[in-house]
Amino acid sequence: QVQLVESGGGLVQAGGSLRLSCTASGSIFSINTMGWYRQAPGKQRELVATETNGGYTNYADSLNGRFTISRDNAKNTVYLQMNSLKPEDTAVYYCNAKAGVRIMYWGQGTQVTVSS
Repeated sequence: QVQLVESGGGLVQAGGSLRLSCTASGSIFSINTMGWYRQAPGKQRELVATETNGGYTNYADSLNGRFTISRDNAKNTVYLQMNSLKPEDTAVYYCNAKAGVRIMYWGQGTQVTVSS
């Protein structure tokens, strides 16, 4: 089992920045990818960004380079730096860890609200 604890959400004005953090504990040796997803009210959960153990990153096309994912493997932590935030970025952001092919773990979610 892997436990994920997120922090860093909050309220920010449009154009501002936030950094989310997520620390993994438990069976961390099994993790091959960590990342972030988000879910806005009335919408499905969607990919934001992921990074593999080897450093390969994948981003949602809609972000247009505004967000950056990074990992500190020594701290078992993944970060999401979010710049130039827009009201449409408002959502609950979930940390995700993948182990093996099909096993996925989720954090409890952290609210990000961007005011116009």
